[in-house]
Amino acid sequence: MAAQPLGEQEETILFQTSAHTIERQEKEISLEQKEETYNKDYLSPLPLDEVEAIINYEFKNKHLLEEAFTHKTYGADNNLCYKRLEYVGDVVLNLFIVTEQYFSYPNLGPGVLTPNKSKNVDTDKLARVAIKHELHRYLRHKQPYLDEEIQRFIERADEYYLHSNGQLYVPKALADIVESTIGAIFIDSGLSREVVGKVARKLLEPIIEPDSVKKHPVSQLIEVCQEKKFKLQFIDLWEESSSIEVFINEKFVGRGIYGSKKAIARYRAAKNALDNIDKVLDISTSTTKDAIED
Repeated sequence: MAAQPLGEQEETILFQTSAHTIERQEKEISLEQKEETYNKDYLSPLPLDEVEAIINYEFKNKHLLEEAFTHKTYGADNNLCYKRLEYVGDVVLNLFIVTEQYFSYPNLGPGVLTPNKSKNVDTDKLARVAIKHELHRYLRHKQPYLDEEIQRFIERADEYYLHSNGQLYVPKALADIVESTIGAIFIDSGLSREVVGKVARKLLEPIIEPDSVKKHPVSQLIEVCQEKKFKLQFIDLWEESSSIEVFINEKFVGRGIYGSKKAIARYRAAKNALDNIDKVLDISTSTTKDAIED
């Protein structure tokens, strides 16, 4: 879409959306610009037998436990990395949640259960699991700035009940070690779903129930526009200005800015559009109210 002159109303929206994001954007660290090496002096890793106490499972093969908490930047010399166990744990956790949902919600169909399943095993949820049980303290790594990213997430996670729904940058390594831990238990226990289930149930509490987390603003905005037969466009300017703009019926209704992750910029753009859609288009869309609550 070609750039269009902004009217007074659009200029007001642009000012409102830009003013509160500029300072945030200046503080965000671009992942692509981080150094490849990290010269920080590392403390000795914490003893992993403490992890066994946290998860209430004692490993027969201690090497699996060590592998589950070793980032590729730390274990290169001895060929240790949690990625293979993470791969296994991802599948096992998905199966655990699907099974739990099947028996807990006999009257709900896949249309409700699928997004709810995703909320319980995505990066945001599993990162919260890691910090709740302090598993991040046992992660062995030499990743640039990862400790600072983890601390930033810890400080802000409580601002959002159960799930940030895309508003926070989440260090993926936090979720990775939860999945790798589950994968390690699955292998160590002889592929026992029962053993894994006991550990997973404890770690994942509280399990997110259907409708306990607001619908993602992008999905909500699409639904509103489909219902009203509006023409919705997301204009991707992320490469140029770290921003996503939203136009509805050719009118500018919102913008989101985030320098480190496009998905968060898109989230913010949709949320801002939901905030503004009524006044810009001079309509009433009561269905937007739930989506814009944090």
